[in-house]
Amino acid sequence: MAESLLLPVVEGLAGKAADVLIQTVTRMCGLDDDRETLERHLRAVRCKLANAEERSQTNGGDYIKSWMEKLKAVAYEADDVLDDFQYEGLRREARIGKSTSRKVLGYVKYHSPLLFRFAMSRKLKGVLDKIRELVEEMNMFGLENSVHRQEPQLPWRQTHSKLDESTDIFGRDDDKERVVKLLLEQQHQQKVQVLPIFGMGGLGKTTLAKMVYNDQKVQQHFQLKMWHCVSDNFDVSAILKSIIKLANGTCDQADSIQILQKKLDEVIGRKRFFLVLDDVWNEEKRMWEDELKPLLCSVGGQGSVIVVTCRSKQVATIMATLKPHELAFLGEEDSWELFSNKAFSSGVEEQAELVTIGRRIVNKCGGLPLALKTMGGLLSSKQHVEEWKTVEGSNIGDNVGGRHEVMPILKLSYNHLSSEMKQCFAFCAVFPKDYEMQKDMLIQLWMANGFIKEEATMDLTQKGECIFHELVWRSFLQDLKVVDSFFPGYEKVVCKMHDLMHDLARNVSNDCATIEELIEQKAFLKSVCHLQMSMDNSKETYDVLNGNTSPRTLLAPSLMYQDFKRLSHASLRALHRRGLFHTSFSFVNAKHLRYLDLSNCDVNARLLDSVCLLYNLQTLRLNNCNGLRQLPEDMMMSLRKLIHLFLFGCQLRRMPRKIGQLVNLRTLTTFIVDTRDGCGIEELKDLRHLSNRLELYNLRKIKSAEHAKEANLQQKQNLTELLFCWGLNKYGMPENETYSEDEVLHHLEPHSKIQILELHGCGGLEMPQWMRDPQMLQCLRKLTITKWTRCKNIPVVWLSTSLEFLHLGRMDELKTLCGNLCIEGGGRSTPLQIFPKLKDMVLRELSSLEGWADNSVGVSIDSSVIFPVLEKLEICHCPKVTSLPQSPVLKDLDLAGCYLEVECVWDIPRLPTSLENLWIQDFEGLVALPSNLGDLAKLSYLVVYSCMALKGLPDGMDGLTSLRKLEIIDCPAIEEFPNGLLQRLPALDSLTIFGCPELERRCREGGECFQHLSPIPCKRGFRTGAPEVEAESTIIAPEAETSGKKFLRRLLPSCAHSKSGATFCTHFLDKYVPFSGQVYLIAYCSVPK
Repeated sequence: MAESLLLPVVEGLAGKAADVLIQTVTRMCGLDDDRETLERHLRAVRCKLANAEERSQTNGGDYIKSWMEKLKAVAYEADDVLDDFQYEGLRREARIGKSTSRKVLGYVKYHSPLLFRFAMSRKLKGVLDKIRELVEEMNMFGLENSVHRQEPQLPWRQTHSKLDESTDIFGRDDDKERVVKLLLEQQHQQKVQVLPIFGMGGLGKTTLAKMVYNDQKVQQHFQLKMWHCVSDNFDVSAILKSIIKLANGTCDQADSIQILQKKLDEVIGRKRFFLVLDDVWNEEKRMWEDELKPLLCSVGGQGSVIVVTCRSKQVATIMATLKPHELAFLGEEDSWELFSNKAFSSGVEEQAELVTIGRRIVNKCGGLPLALKTMGGLLSSKQHVEEWKTVEGSNIGDNVGGRHEVMPILKLSYNHLSSEMKQCFAFCAVFPKDYEMQKDMLIQLWMANGFIKEEATMDLTQKGECIFHELVWRSFLQDLKVVDSFFPGYEKVVCKMHDLMHDLARNVSNDCATIEELIEQKAFLKSVCHLQMSMDNSKETYDVLNGNTSPRTLLAPSLMYQDFKRLSHASLRALHRRGLFHTSFSFVNAKHLRYLDLSNCDVNARLLDSVCLLYNLQTLRLNNCNGLRQLPEDMMMSLRKLIHLFLFGCQLRRMPRKIGQLVNLRTLTTFIVDTRDGCGIEELKDLRHLSNRLELYNLRKIKSAEHAKEANLQQKQNLTELLFCWGLNKYGMPENETYSEDEVLHHLEPHSKIQILELHGCGGLEMPQWMRDPQMLQCLRKLTITKWTRCKNIPVVWLSTSLEFLHLGRMDELKTLCGNLCIEGGGRSTPLQIFPKLKDMVLRELSSLEGWADNSVGVSIDSSVIFPVLEKLEICHCPKVTSLPQSPVLKDLDLAGCYLEVECVWDIPRLPTSLENLWIQDFEGLVALPSNLGDLAKLSYLVVYSCMALKGLPDGMDGLTSLRKLEIIDCPAIEEFPNGLLQRLPALDSLTIFGCPELERRCREGGECFQHLSPIPCKRGFRTGAPEVEAESTIIAPEAETSGKKFLRRLLPSCAHSKSGATFCTHFLDKYVPFSGQVYLIAYCSVPK
């Protein structure tokens, strides 16, 4: 039987009642006897709780359930009271030595000892009275003391920056191939086709859909790919808004269905799209047939397909136009492979007896992948045969629903979690299904709510990391991946929760909810402790919040200020809100906050001063607070418990003094060096726990190389990303300084496991020794260097087996990427591989760069080296570069403002046939593109921009059979298309011509040129003498009164009208197409600018 989530709450509360700081304050107030009584009662209740949980599940257990609900409410109230005592102790500690304490004392309600004692005596006695009543009730139940269960030991699992769960997929390759084949066979279908994938929960429908979605053939076949999780909310408006956003469109919260339909037409048009509607539950045929289907099937080009995943065969039947694909259970061997891959991968030996027991357990899982992974993850933590037998003896597979029911298996695995892990898992139900949760934020929220207890061997953050990765390992969390954040250079880890796991989390705890769920259920906030809100509908939100509104977690970035103000903040432990706060607002009534996210807020000085009163604060996020210029000087004296300080995207001019006193800091994203006392880089000396990313600005203000050495970066082993900038930001150039920046950079040496390194605006002459040591940068994945104008080399990374991204800019003295290469025997039969793992390279404004590699005597050996895995290359304004590097798998090539030799650049056999996207920009002397450009059969996107001398496109483009988008912009010398060219580009669906007056004139005059253009669905940017119009696409027709205006008017009903509707289109047509000499129609348009 699972222990109640109330048990760790009471257990933690008893521990807090014994806290030394709380005891100190209660003694000073003469209330220590009451504190001891509270502690004693809590420990007595704790001993009976496990038995109470068991009795509550039996017949007649409703009264005990009611008692437990009352106990939970009193426990949270007691937690607030104990926090008040703790807060008072921290406040008194913070006042010692605080020079500006009077500034903030005005916010504090109880700074008079007499008033504080009186108020707290009343609160504490009120809680004691309530808990005494509950203890008396408990004694009447005849509950037995429970033996304290040994908590499972939390293992430490190694994590990696590259996260890939593909090894967890077994037995689905045939399903994937069948579905992919069926999708591609629809390419000639005019109507949108719908293919359901159905089967019971936990079978892997979403996994199969992801395999199909990421298949290479599918990626190449469809022009637009979108994924939307529907889950329980089959709301037509919400689905349309999501799809529009996924297709790179925008929509407002209040947009009507009619407006959404027009926007859907604009963003999708005639593109061949692939849409996955994941986890559909709606069984109402009317909602699909009459509302959503007509809208989705009114857009898209031929061959468009919607894949639907669902559990219900009825849903599949309602939505299908193709035969539904029923997902089968895994076979015996695939099931064993999936299970054993988990169970025997963490030190559990695959001994014969365990294998025998394991195969019987696998049989009970009935071929359900989620059950197999969950059970494998559970047993990976159990080393002994008896433990495996205990799990086997559980009632998994013996339920009424049959051997294939997955929920009892998930519940069994949940029961074997530690109390901390149970709380952390259940908290994830605060997010809606399919929500992408950020790992760091999740751990910080767990910490803020007290779910994690510190140990001697690891701090809160480390323990949170362990819990997170254990929940992932056991499949309670899934879809772990690294993504780029909104802030350049910063990576974050995100995950999701399987919808069945989400159901389990909601089942084991009723503390969590989203505002959308409460609105849908017409429920109030009464029993909800943790609330998440992704949207704000004022009226409905007002109704929901019109009850007992004292949440402990409020994640409501869009909550209107008037609704936020109505909430009680007294119990808040975590708050995320953006937008405006009233100038009079302060956090004095939210003093128990541990987590505060004010990112994207317009913070004022009063608000930040009141933040200094949050003595328990662990996490402060101020990302993208653009108006923030400085932090309060009192912050360092007050926020001694601060662990994470996020300052990305702020415009800070300086840091508060003595930040080095925050010795618990693990996250400090930004540090700005200043010459004031207490603001130098030496403040970093004692911050040895700093982890993840650290950005150092204004390094030109470092007073001496010794101060740089004191920063002790080499000992900060948890840092993975470093940015060095010699100015206040990385976009401006710092002023020249007189001291040696070479010496400073030498002493800023990090440890050898740094993964991302950026340098901006360094004024030194030479690279430090640590940059010339290949072993120092052995783990480096991304390297960015800009504005190091006097440096002649780059770090020794050309043979690195880890470097994947290289960005160099404004390095005026750099002549080659790698020098002193040794080519054996005067030559090689095969090229030497350099940058063996590099996938993305950006080279901008390198005025002296001539080539890619030199030998030991400085002679270029470009023809003897190869970039084996380079996929993306940008060369911008590098005037001395005369050739491209050999890169056989190059997909994206962007050339701008270079003087490359034509015979080198356009020697097509040397351009890889894998090229998919090509940009040619700012080539003033380029007269012609080569006729054999057509050898690039995979090219799908070609942009020619600002090539003033270019006369035309070559006849040899017939081979561009994959070309979908062609853009010709500001190339005035191009006069016409080669005869029949556009008809010989079968995949072309988007053509943009702008700034090419003669070519535009020929298009307007119609004739043969028009006949070539007319089949193309999307054409944009033709100058017509009309007012500037924001157009998604244009259709061009020869204009005679009979074949012109009539033809155009006939097309008007299919136009995606602007807000002015057909009236504008007709007016536009009459005014700007007055006679037979002009030819165009805006077919998909918005109102004139």
